[in-house]
Amino acid sequence: MSKTAILLGATGLTGGILLDFLLKDNTFHQVKLFSRSPVVHKDPKIEEHLIDMFNLEEQSDSFTGDVVFCCIGTTQANTPDKETYRKIDYGIPVTAATLAKQNGIDIFVVISAMGADVKSSIFYNRTKGEMERDVLQQGIPNTYILQPSLIGGDRDEKRTGERMAQFFMGTFGFLIPKKYKIIQPETIAKAMQRLSKTEAAETRITSDRIKEIANA
Repeated sequence: MSKTAILLGATGLTGGILLDFLLKDNTFHQVKLFSRSPVVHKDPKIEEHLIDMFNLEEQSDSFTGDVVFCCIGTTQANTPDKETYRKIDYGIPVTAATLAKQNGIDIFVVISAMGADVKSSIFYNRTKGEMERDVLQQGIPNTYILQPSLIGGDRDEKRTGERMAQFFMGTFGFLIPKKYKIIQPETIAKAMQRLSKTEAAETRITSDRIKEIANA
């Protein structure tokens, strides 16, 4: 049976790649996008909702489908204000999960980060940990939280620290355990696509397992 996917973060690196995959996937006849700016794609499958993402809860009537993919995220460099950062990395995914639960959507796939921990003294890790906790509290039957290590790929914005880390991990990758190796956005997107069709044993999925699922 043909399905409807909801995608948040389609204008980002991983979200844009996932959108490409979904548009070519005959499992999905419709892809609903919720974002603040339009995507470049023009495809009859796309139903675009241009909204204030901080008021996502107002979209309950249109937030209907079979699976939610949440690729929302920012960085401390791009969003230095902690309140705004939390609204993005915590508020949007948790609101999406709340709407998914309310509307009977039983598959929720969200990108978090390696090191997410509600008890962490690091604001970034703690925020991600709190997001994971509160997404899981919604009790959506098939919830998958991806915890990738450093994500590779080219971005439009300048992220010097990440590029240096990518260079180091690429050069000395043979010394790094699988769980911490750099991971490509295509791999994450492919794993998300597969998780919408095949159940995984675990809820929190580390970088090495993301690669295994993508390559299955």
